[in-house]
Amino acid sequence: MEKGLKGIIRVLVVDDSPLMCKVLTNILNSDPQIIVAGIAHNGKEAVEFVPKLKPDIITMDIHMPQMDGFEATKEIMAYNPTPILIVSTSVFKAGMNKVFKAISFGALDVIDKGQMELCDDKKTGEALLEKIKFLSGIKVIHHPLAKLDKERRVSLLEVHKRNASDRIVAIVASTGGPQALLTILKRFARDFPCGVVVVQHITSGFVEGLADWLDSECQIRVKIAQDSEEIKSGIVYIAPCDLQMRVEEKGKIHLTNEPAYDGHRPSGDVLLESVARIYREDAVGVILTGMGRDGAGGIKVMKEMCGQTIAQDEHSCVVFGMPKVAIEMGVIDKVLPLGKISEEVVRILER
Repeated sequence: MEKGLKGIIRVLVVDDSPLMCKVLTNILNSDPQIIVAGIAHNGKEAVEFVPKLKPDIITMDIHMPQMDGFEATKEIMAYNPTPILIVSTSVFKAGMNKVFKAISFGALDVIDKGQMELCDDKKTGEALLEKIKFLSGIKVIHHPLAKLDKERRVSLLEVHKRNASDRIVAIVASTGGPQALLTILKRFARDFPCGVVVVQHITSGFVEGLADWLDSECQIRVKIAQDSEEIKSGIVYIAPCDLQMRVEEKGKIHLTNEPAYDGHRPSGDVLLESVARIYREDAVGVILTGMGRDGAGGIKVMKEMCGQTIAQDEHSCVVFGMPKVAIEMGVIDKVLPLGKISEEVVRILER
């Protein structure tokens, strides 16, 4: 998607709070590369403004009168696809489900509104500007309504049962990851024959909402991992925010406060390397959409230990960064579109 005049990023701010609109406008207009092209006070106005203003990106509140941010996201992504950054609060747990439903219908990421309401949080403002610049460059596509409702679930009833600690699936994702995880996990049956461990880069405070949303949408159980927890079949364990997650002998999870690795905590590299060394040929590693290179080093170790490795293909990625690095390193067995990854995981487990 081309930017506006002279590379200026044009933003449509959508929020029913006059104070929040002012805060966002001040932060955004403080950067010479960004300009607020318009302000909508509810989802209905946003839907009407998008074809007229043609913004490069939209900041979207979730809880608004007349039409909320979830419904507005569905309409915009179906008819006038535009990069959307959800601006919500991680404190309001009751509405977290709608945040991730909006992401499943094409919104790209979420940032915590509560921190910006402090007005003087310079670090939060810089994080917002960085996300706006990055996400505005992503080419988004029409997102058919109810596409996810038609997804086929993979039945694993005939898969040979083994001890849960014998096998494992490890997944790493970043930008675009929540909807990619939903597509994959929604196809796994309740009796999935091994545990699944996940590192998903997401704004602090939203990982619990992500786990709850995925758990409500999928047959397989999804939860936040806990230290020393035994990994069991049929359960997905998502790494908590701001902790490193490893697996240990006897199939247990180990969480630590150790420093970020290559800028990430939790780190996909840390998780995948530990999985590789414990499970060896009985591990399946998957790298999904995301910027940067997290996971590539870890999945290289997995390949060296004879585990099976999968990367999401460029066409189905929101950001073809992490998978691209791993593919170029020559450590990926299969490069697949998102819709085919579940089936490949099942095929590997059936062997």
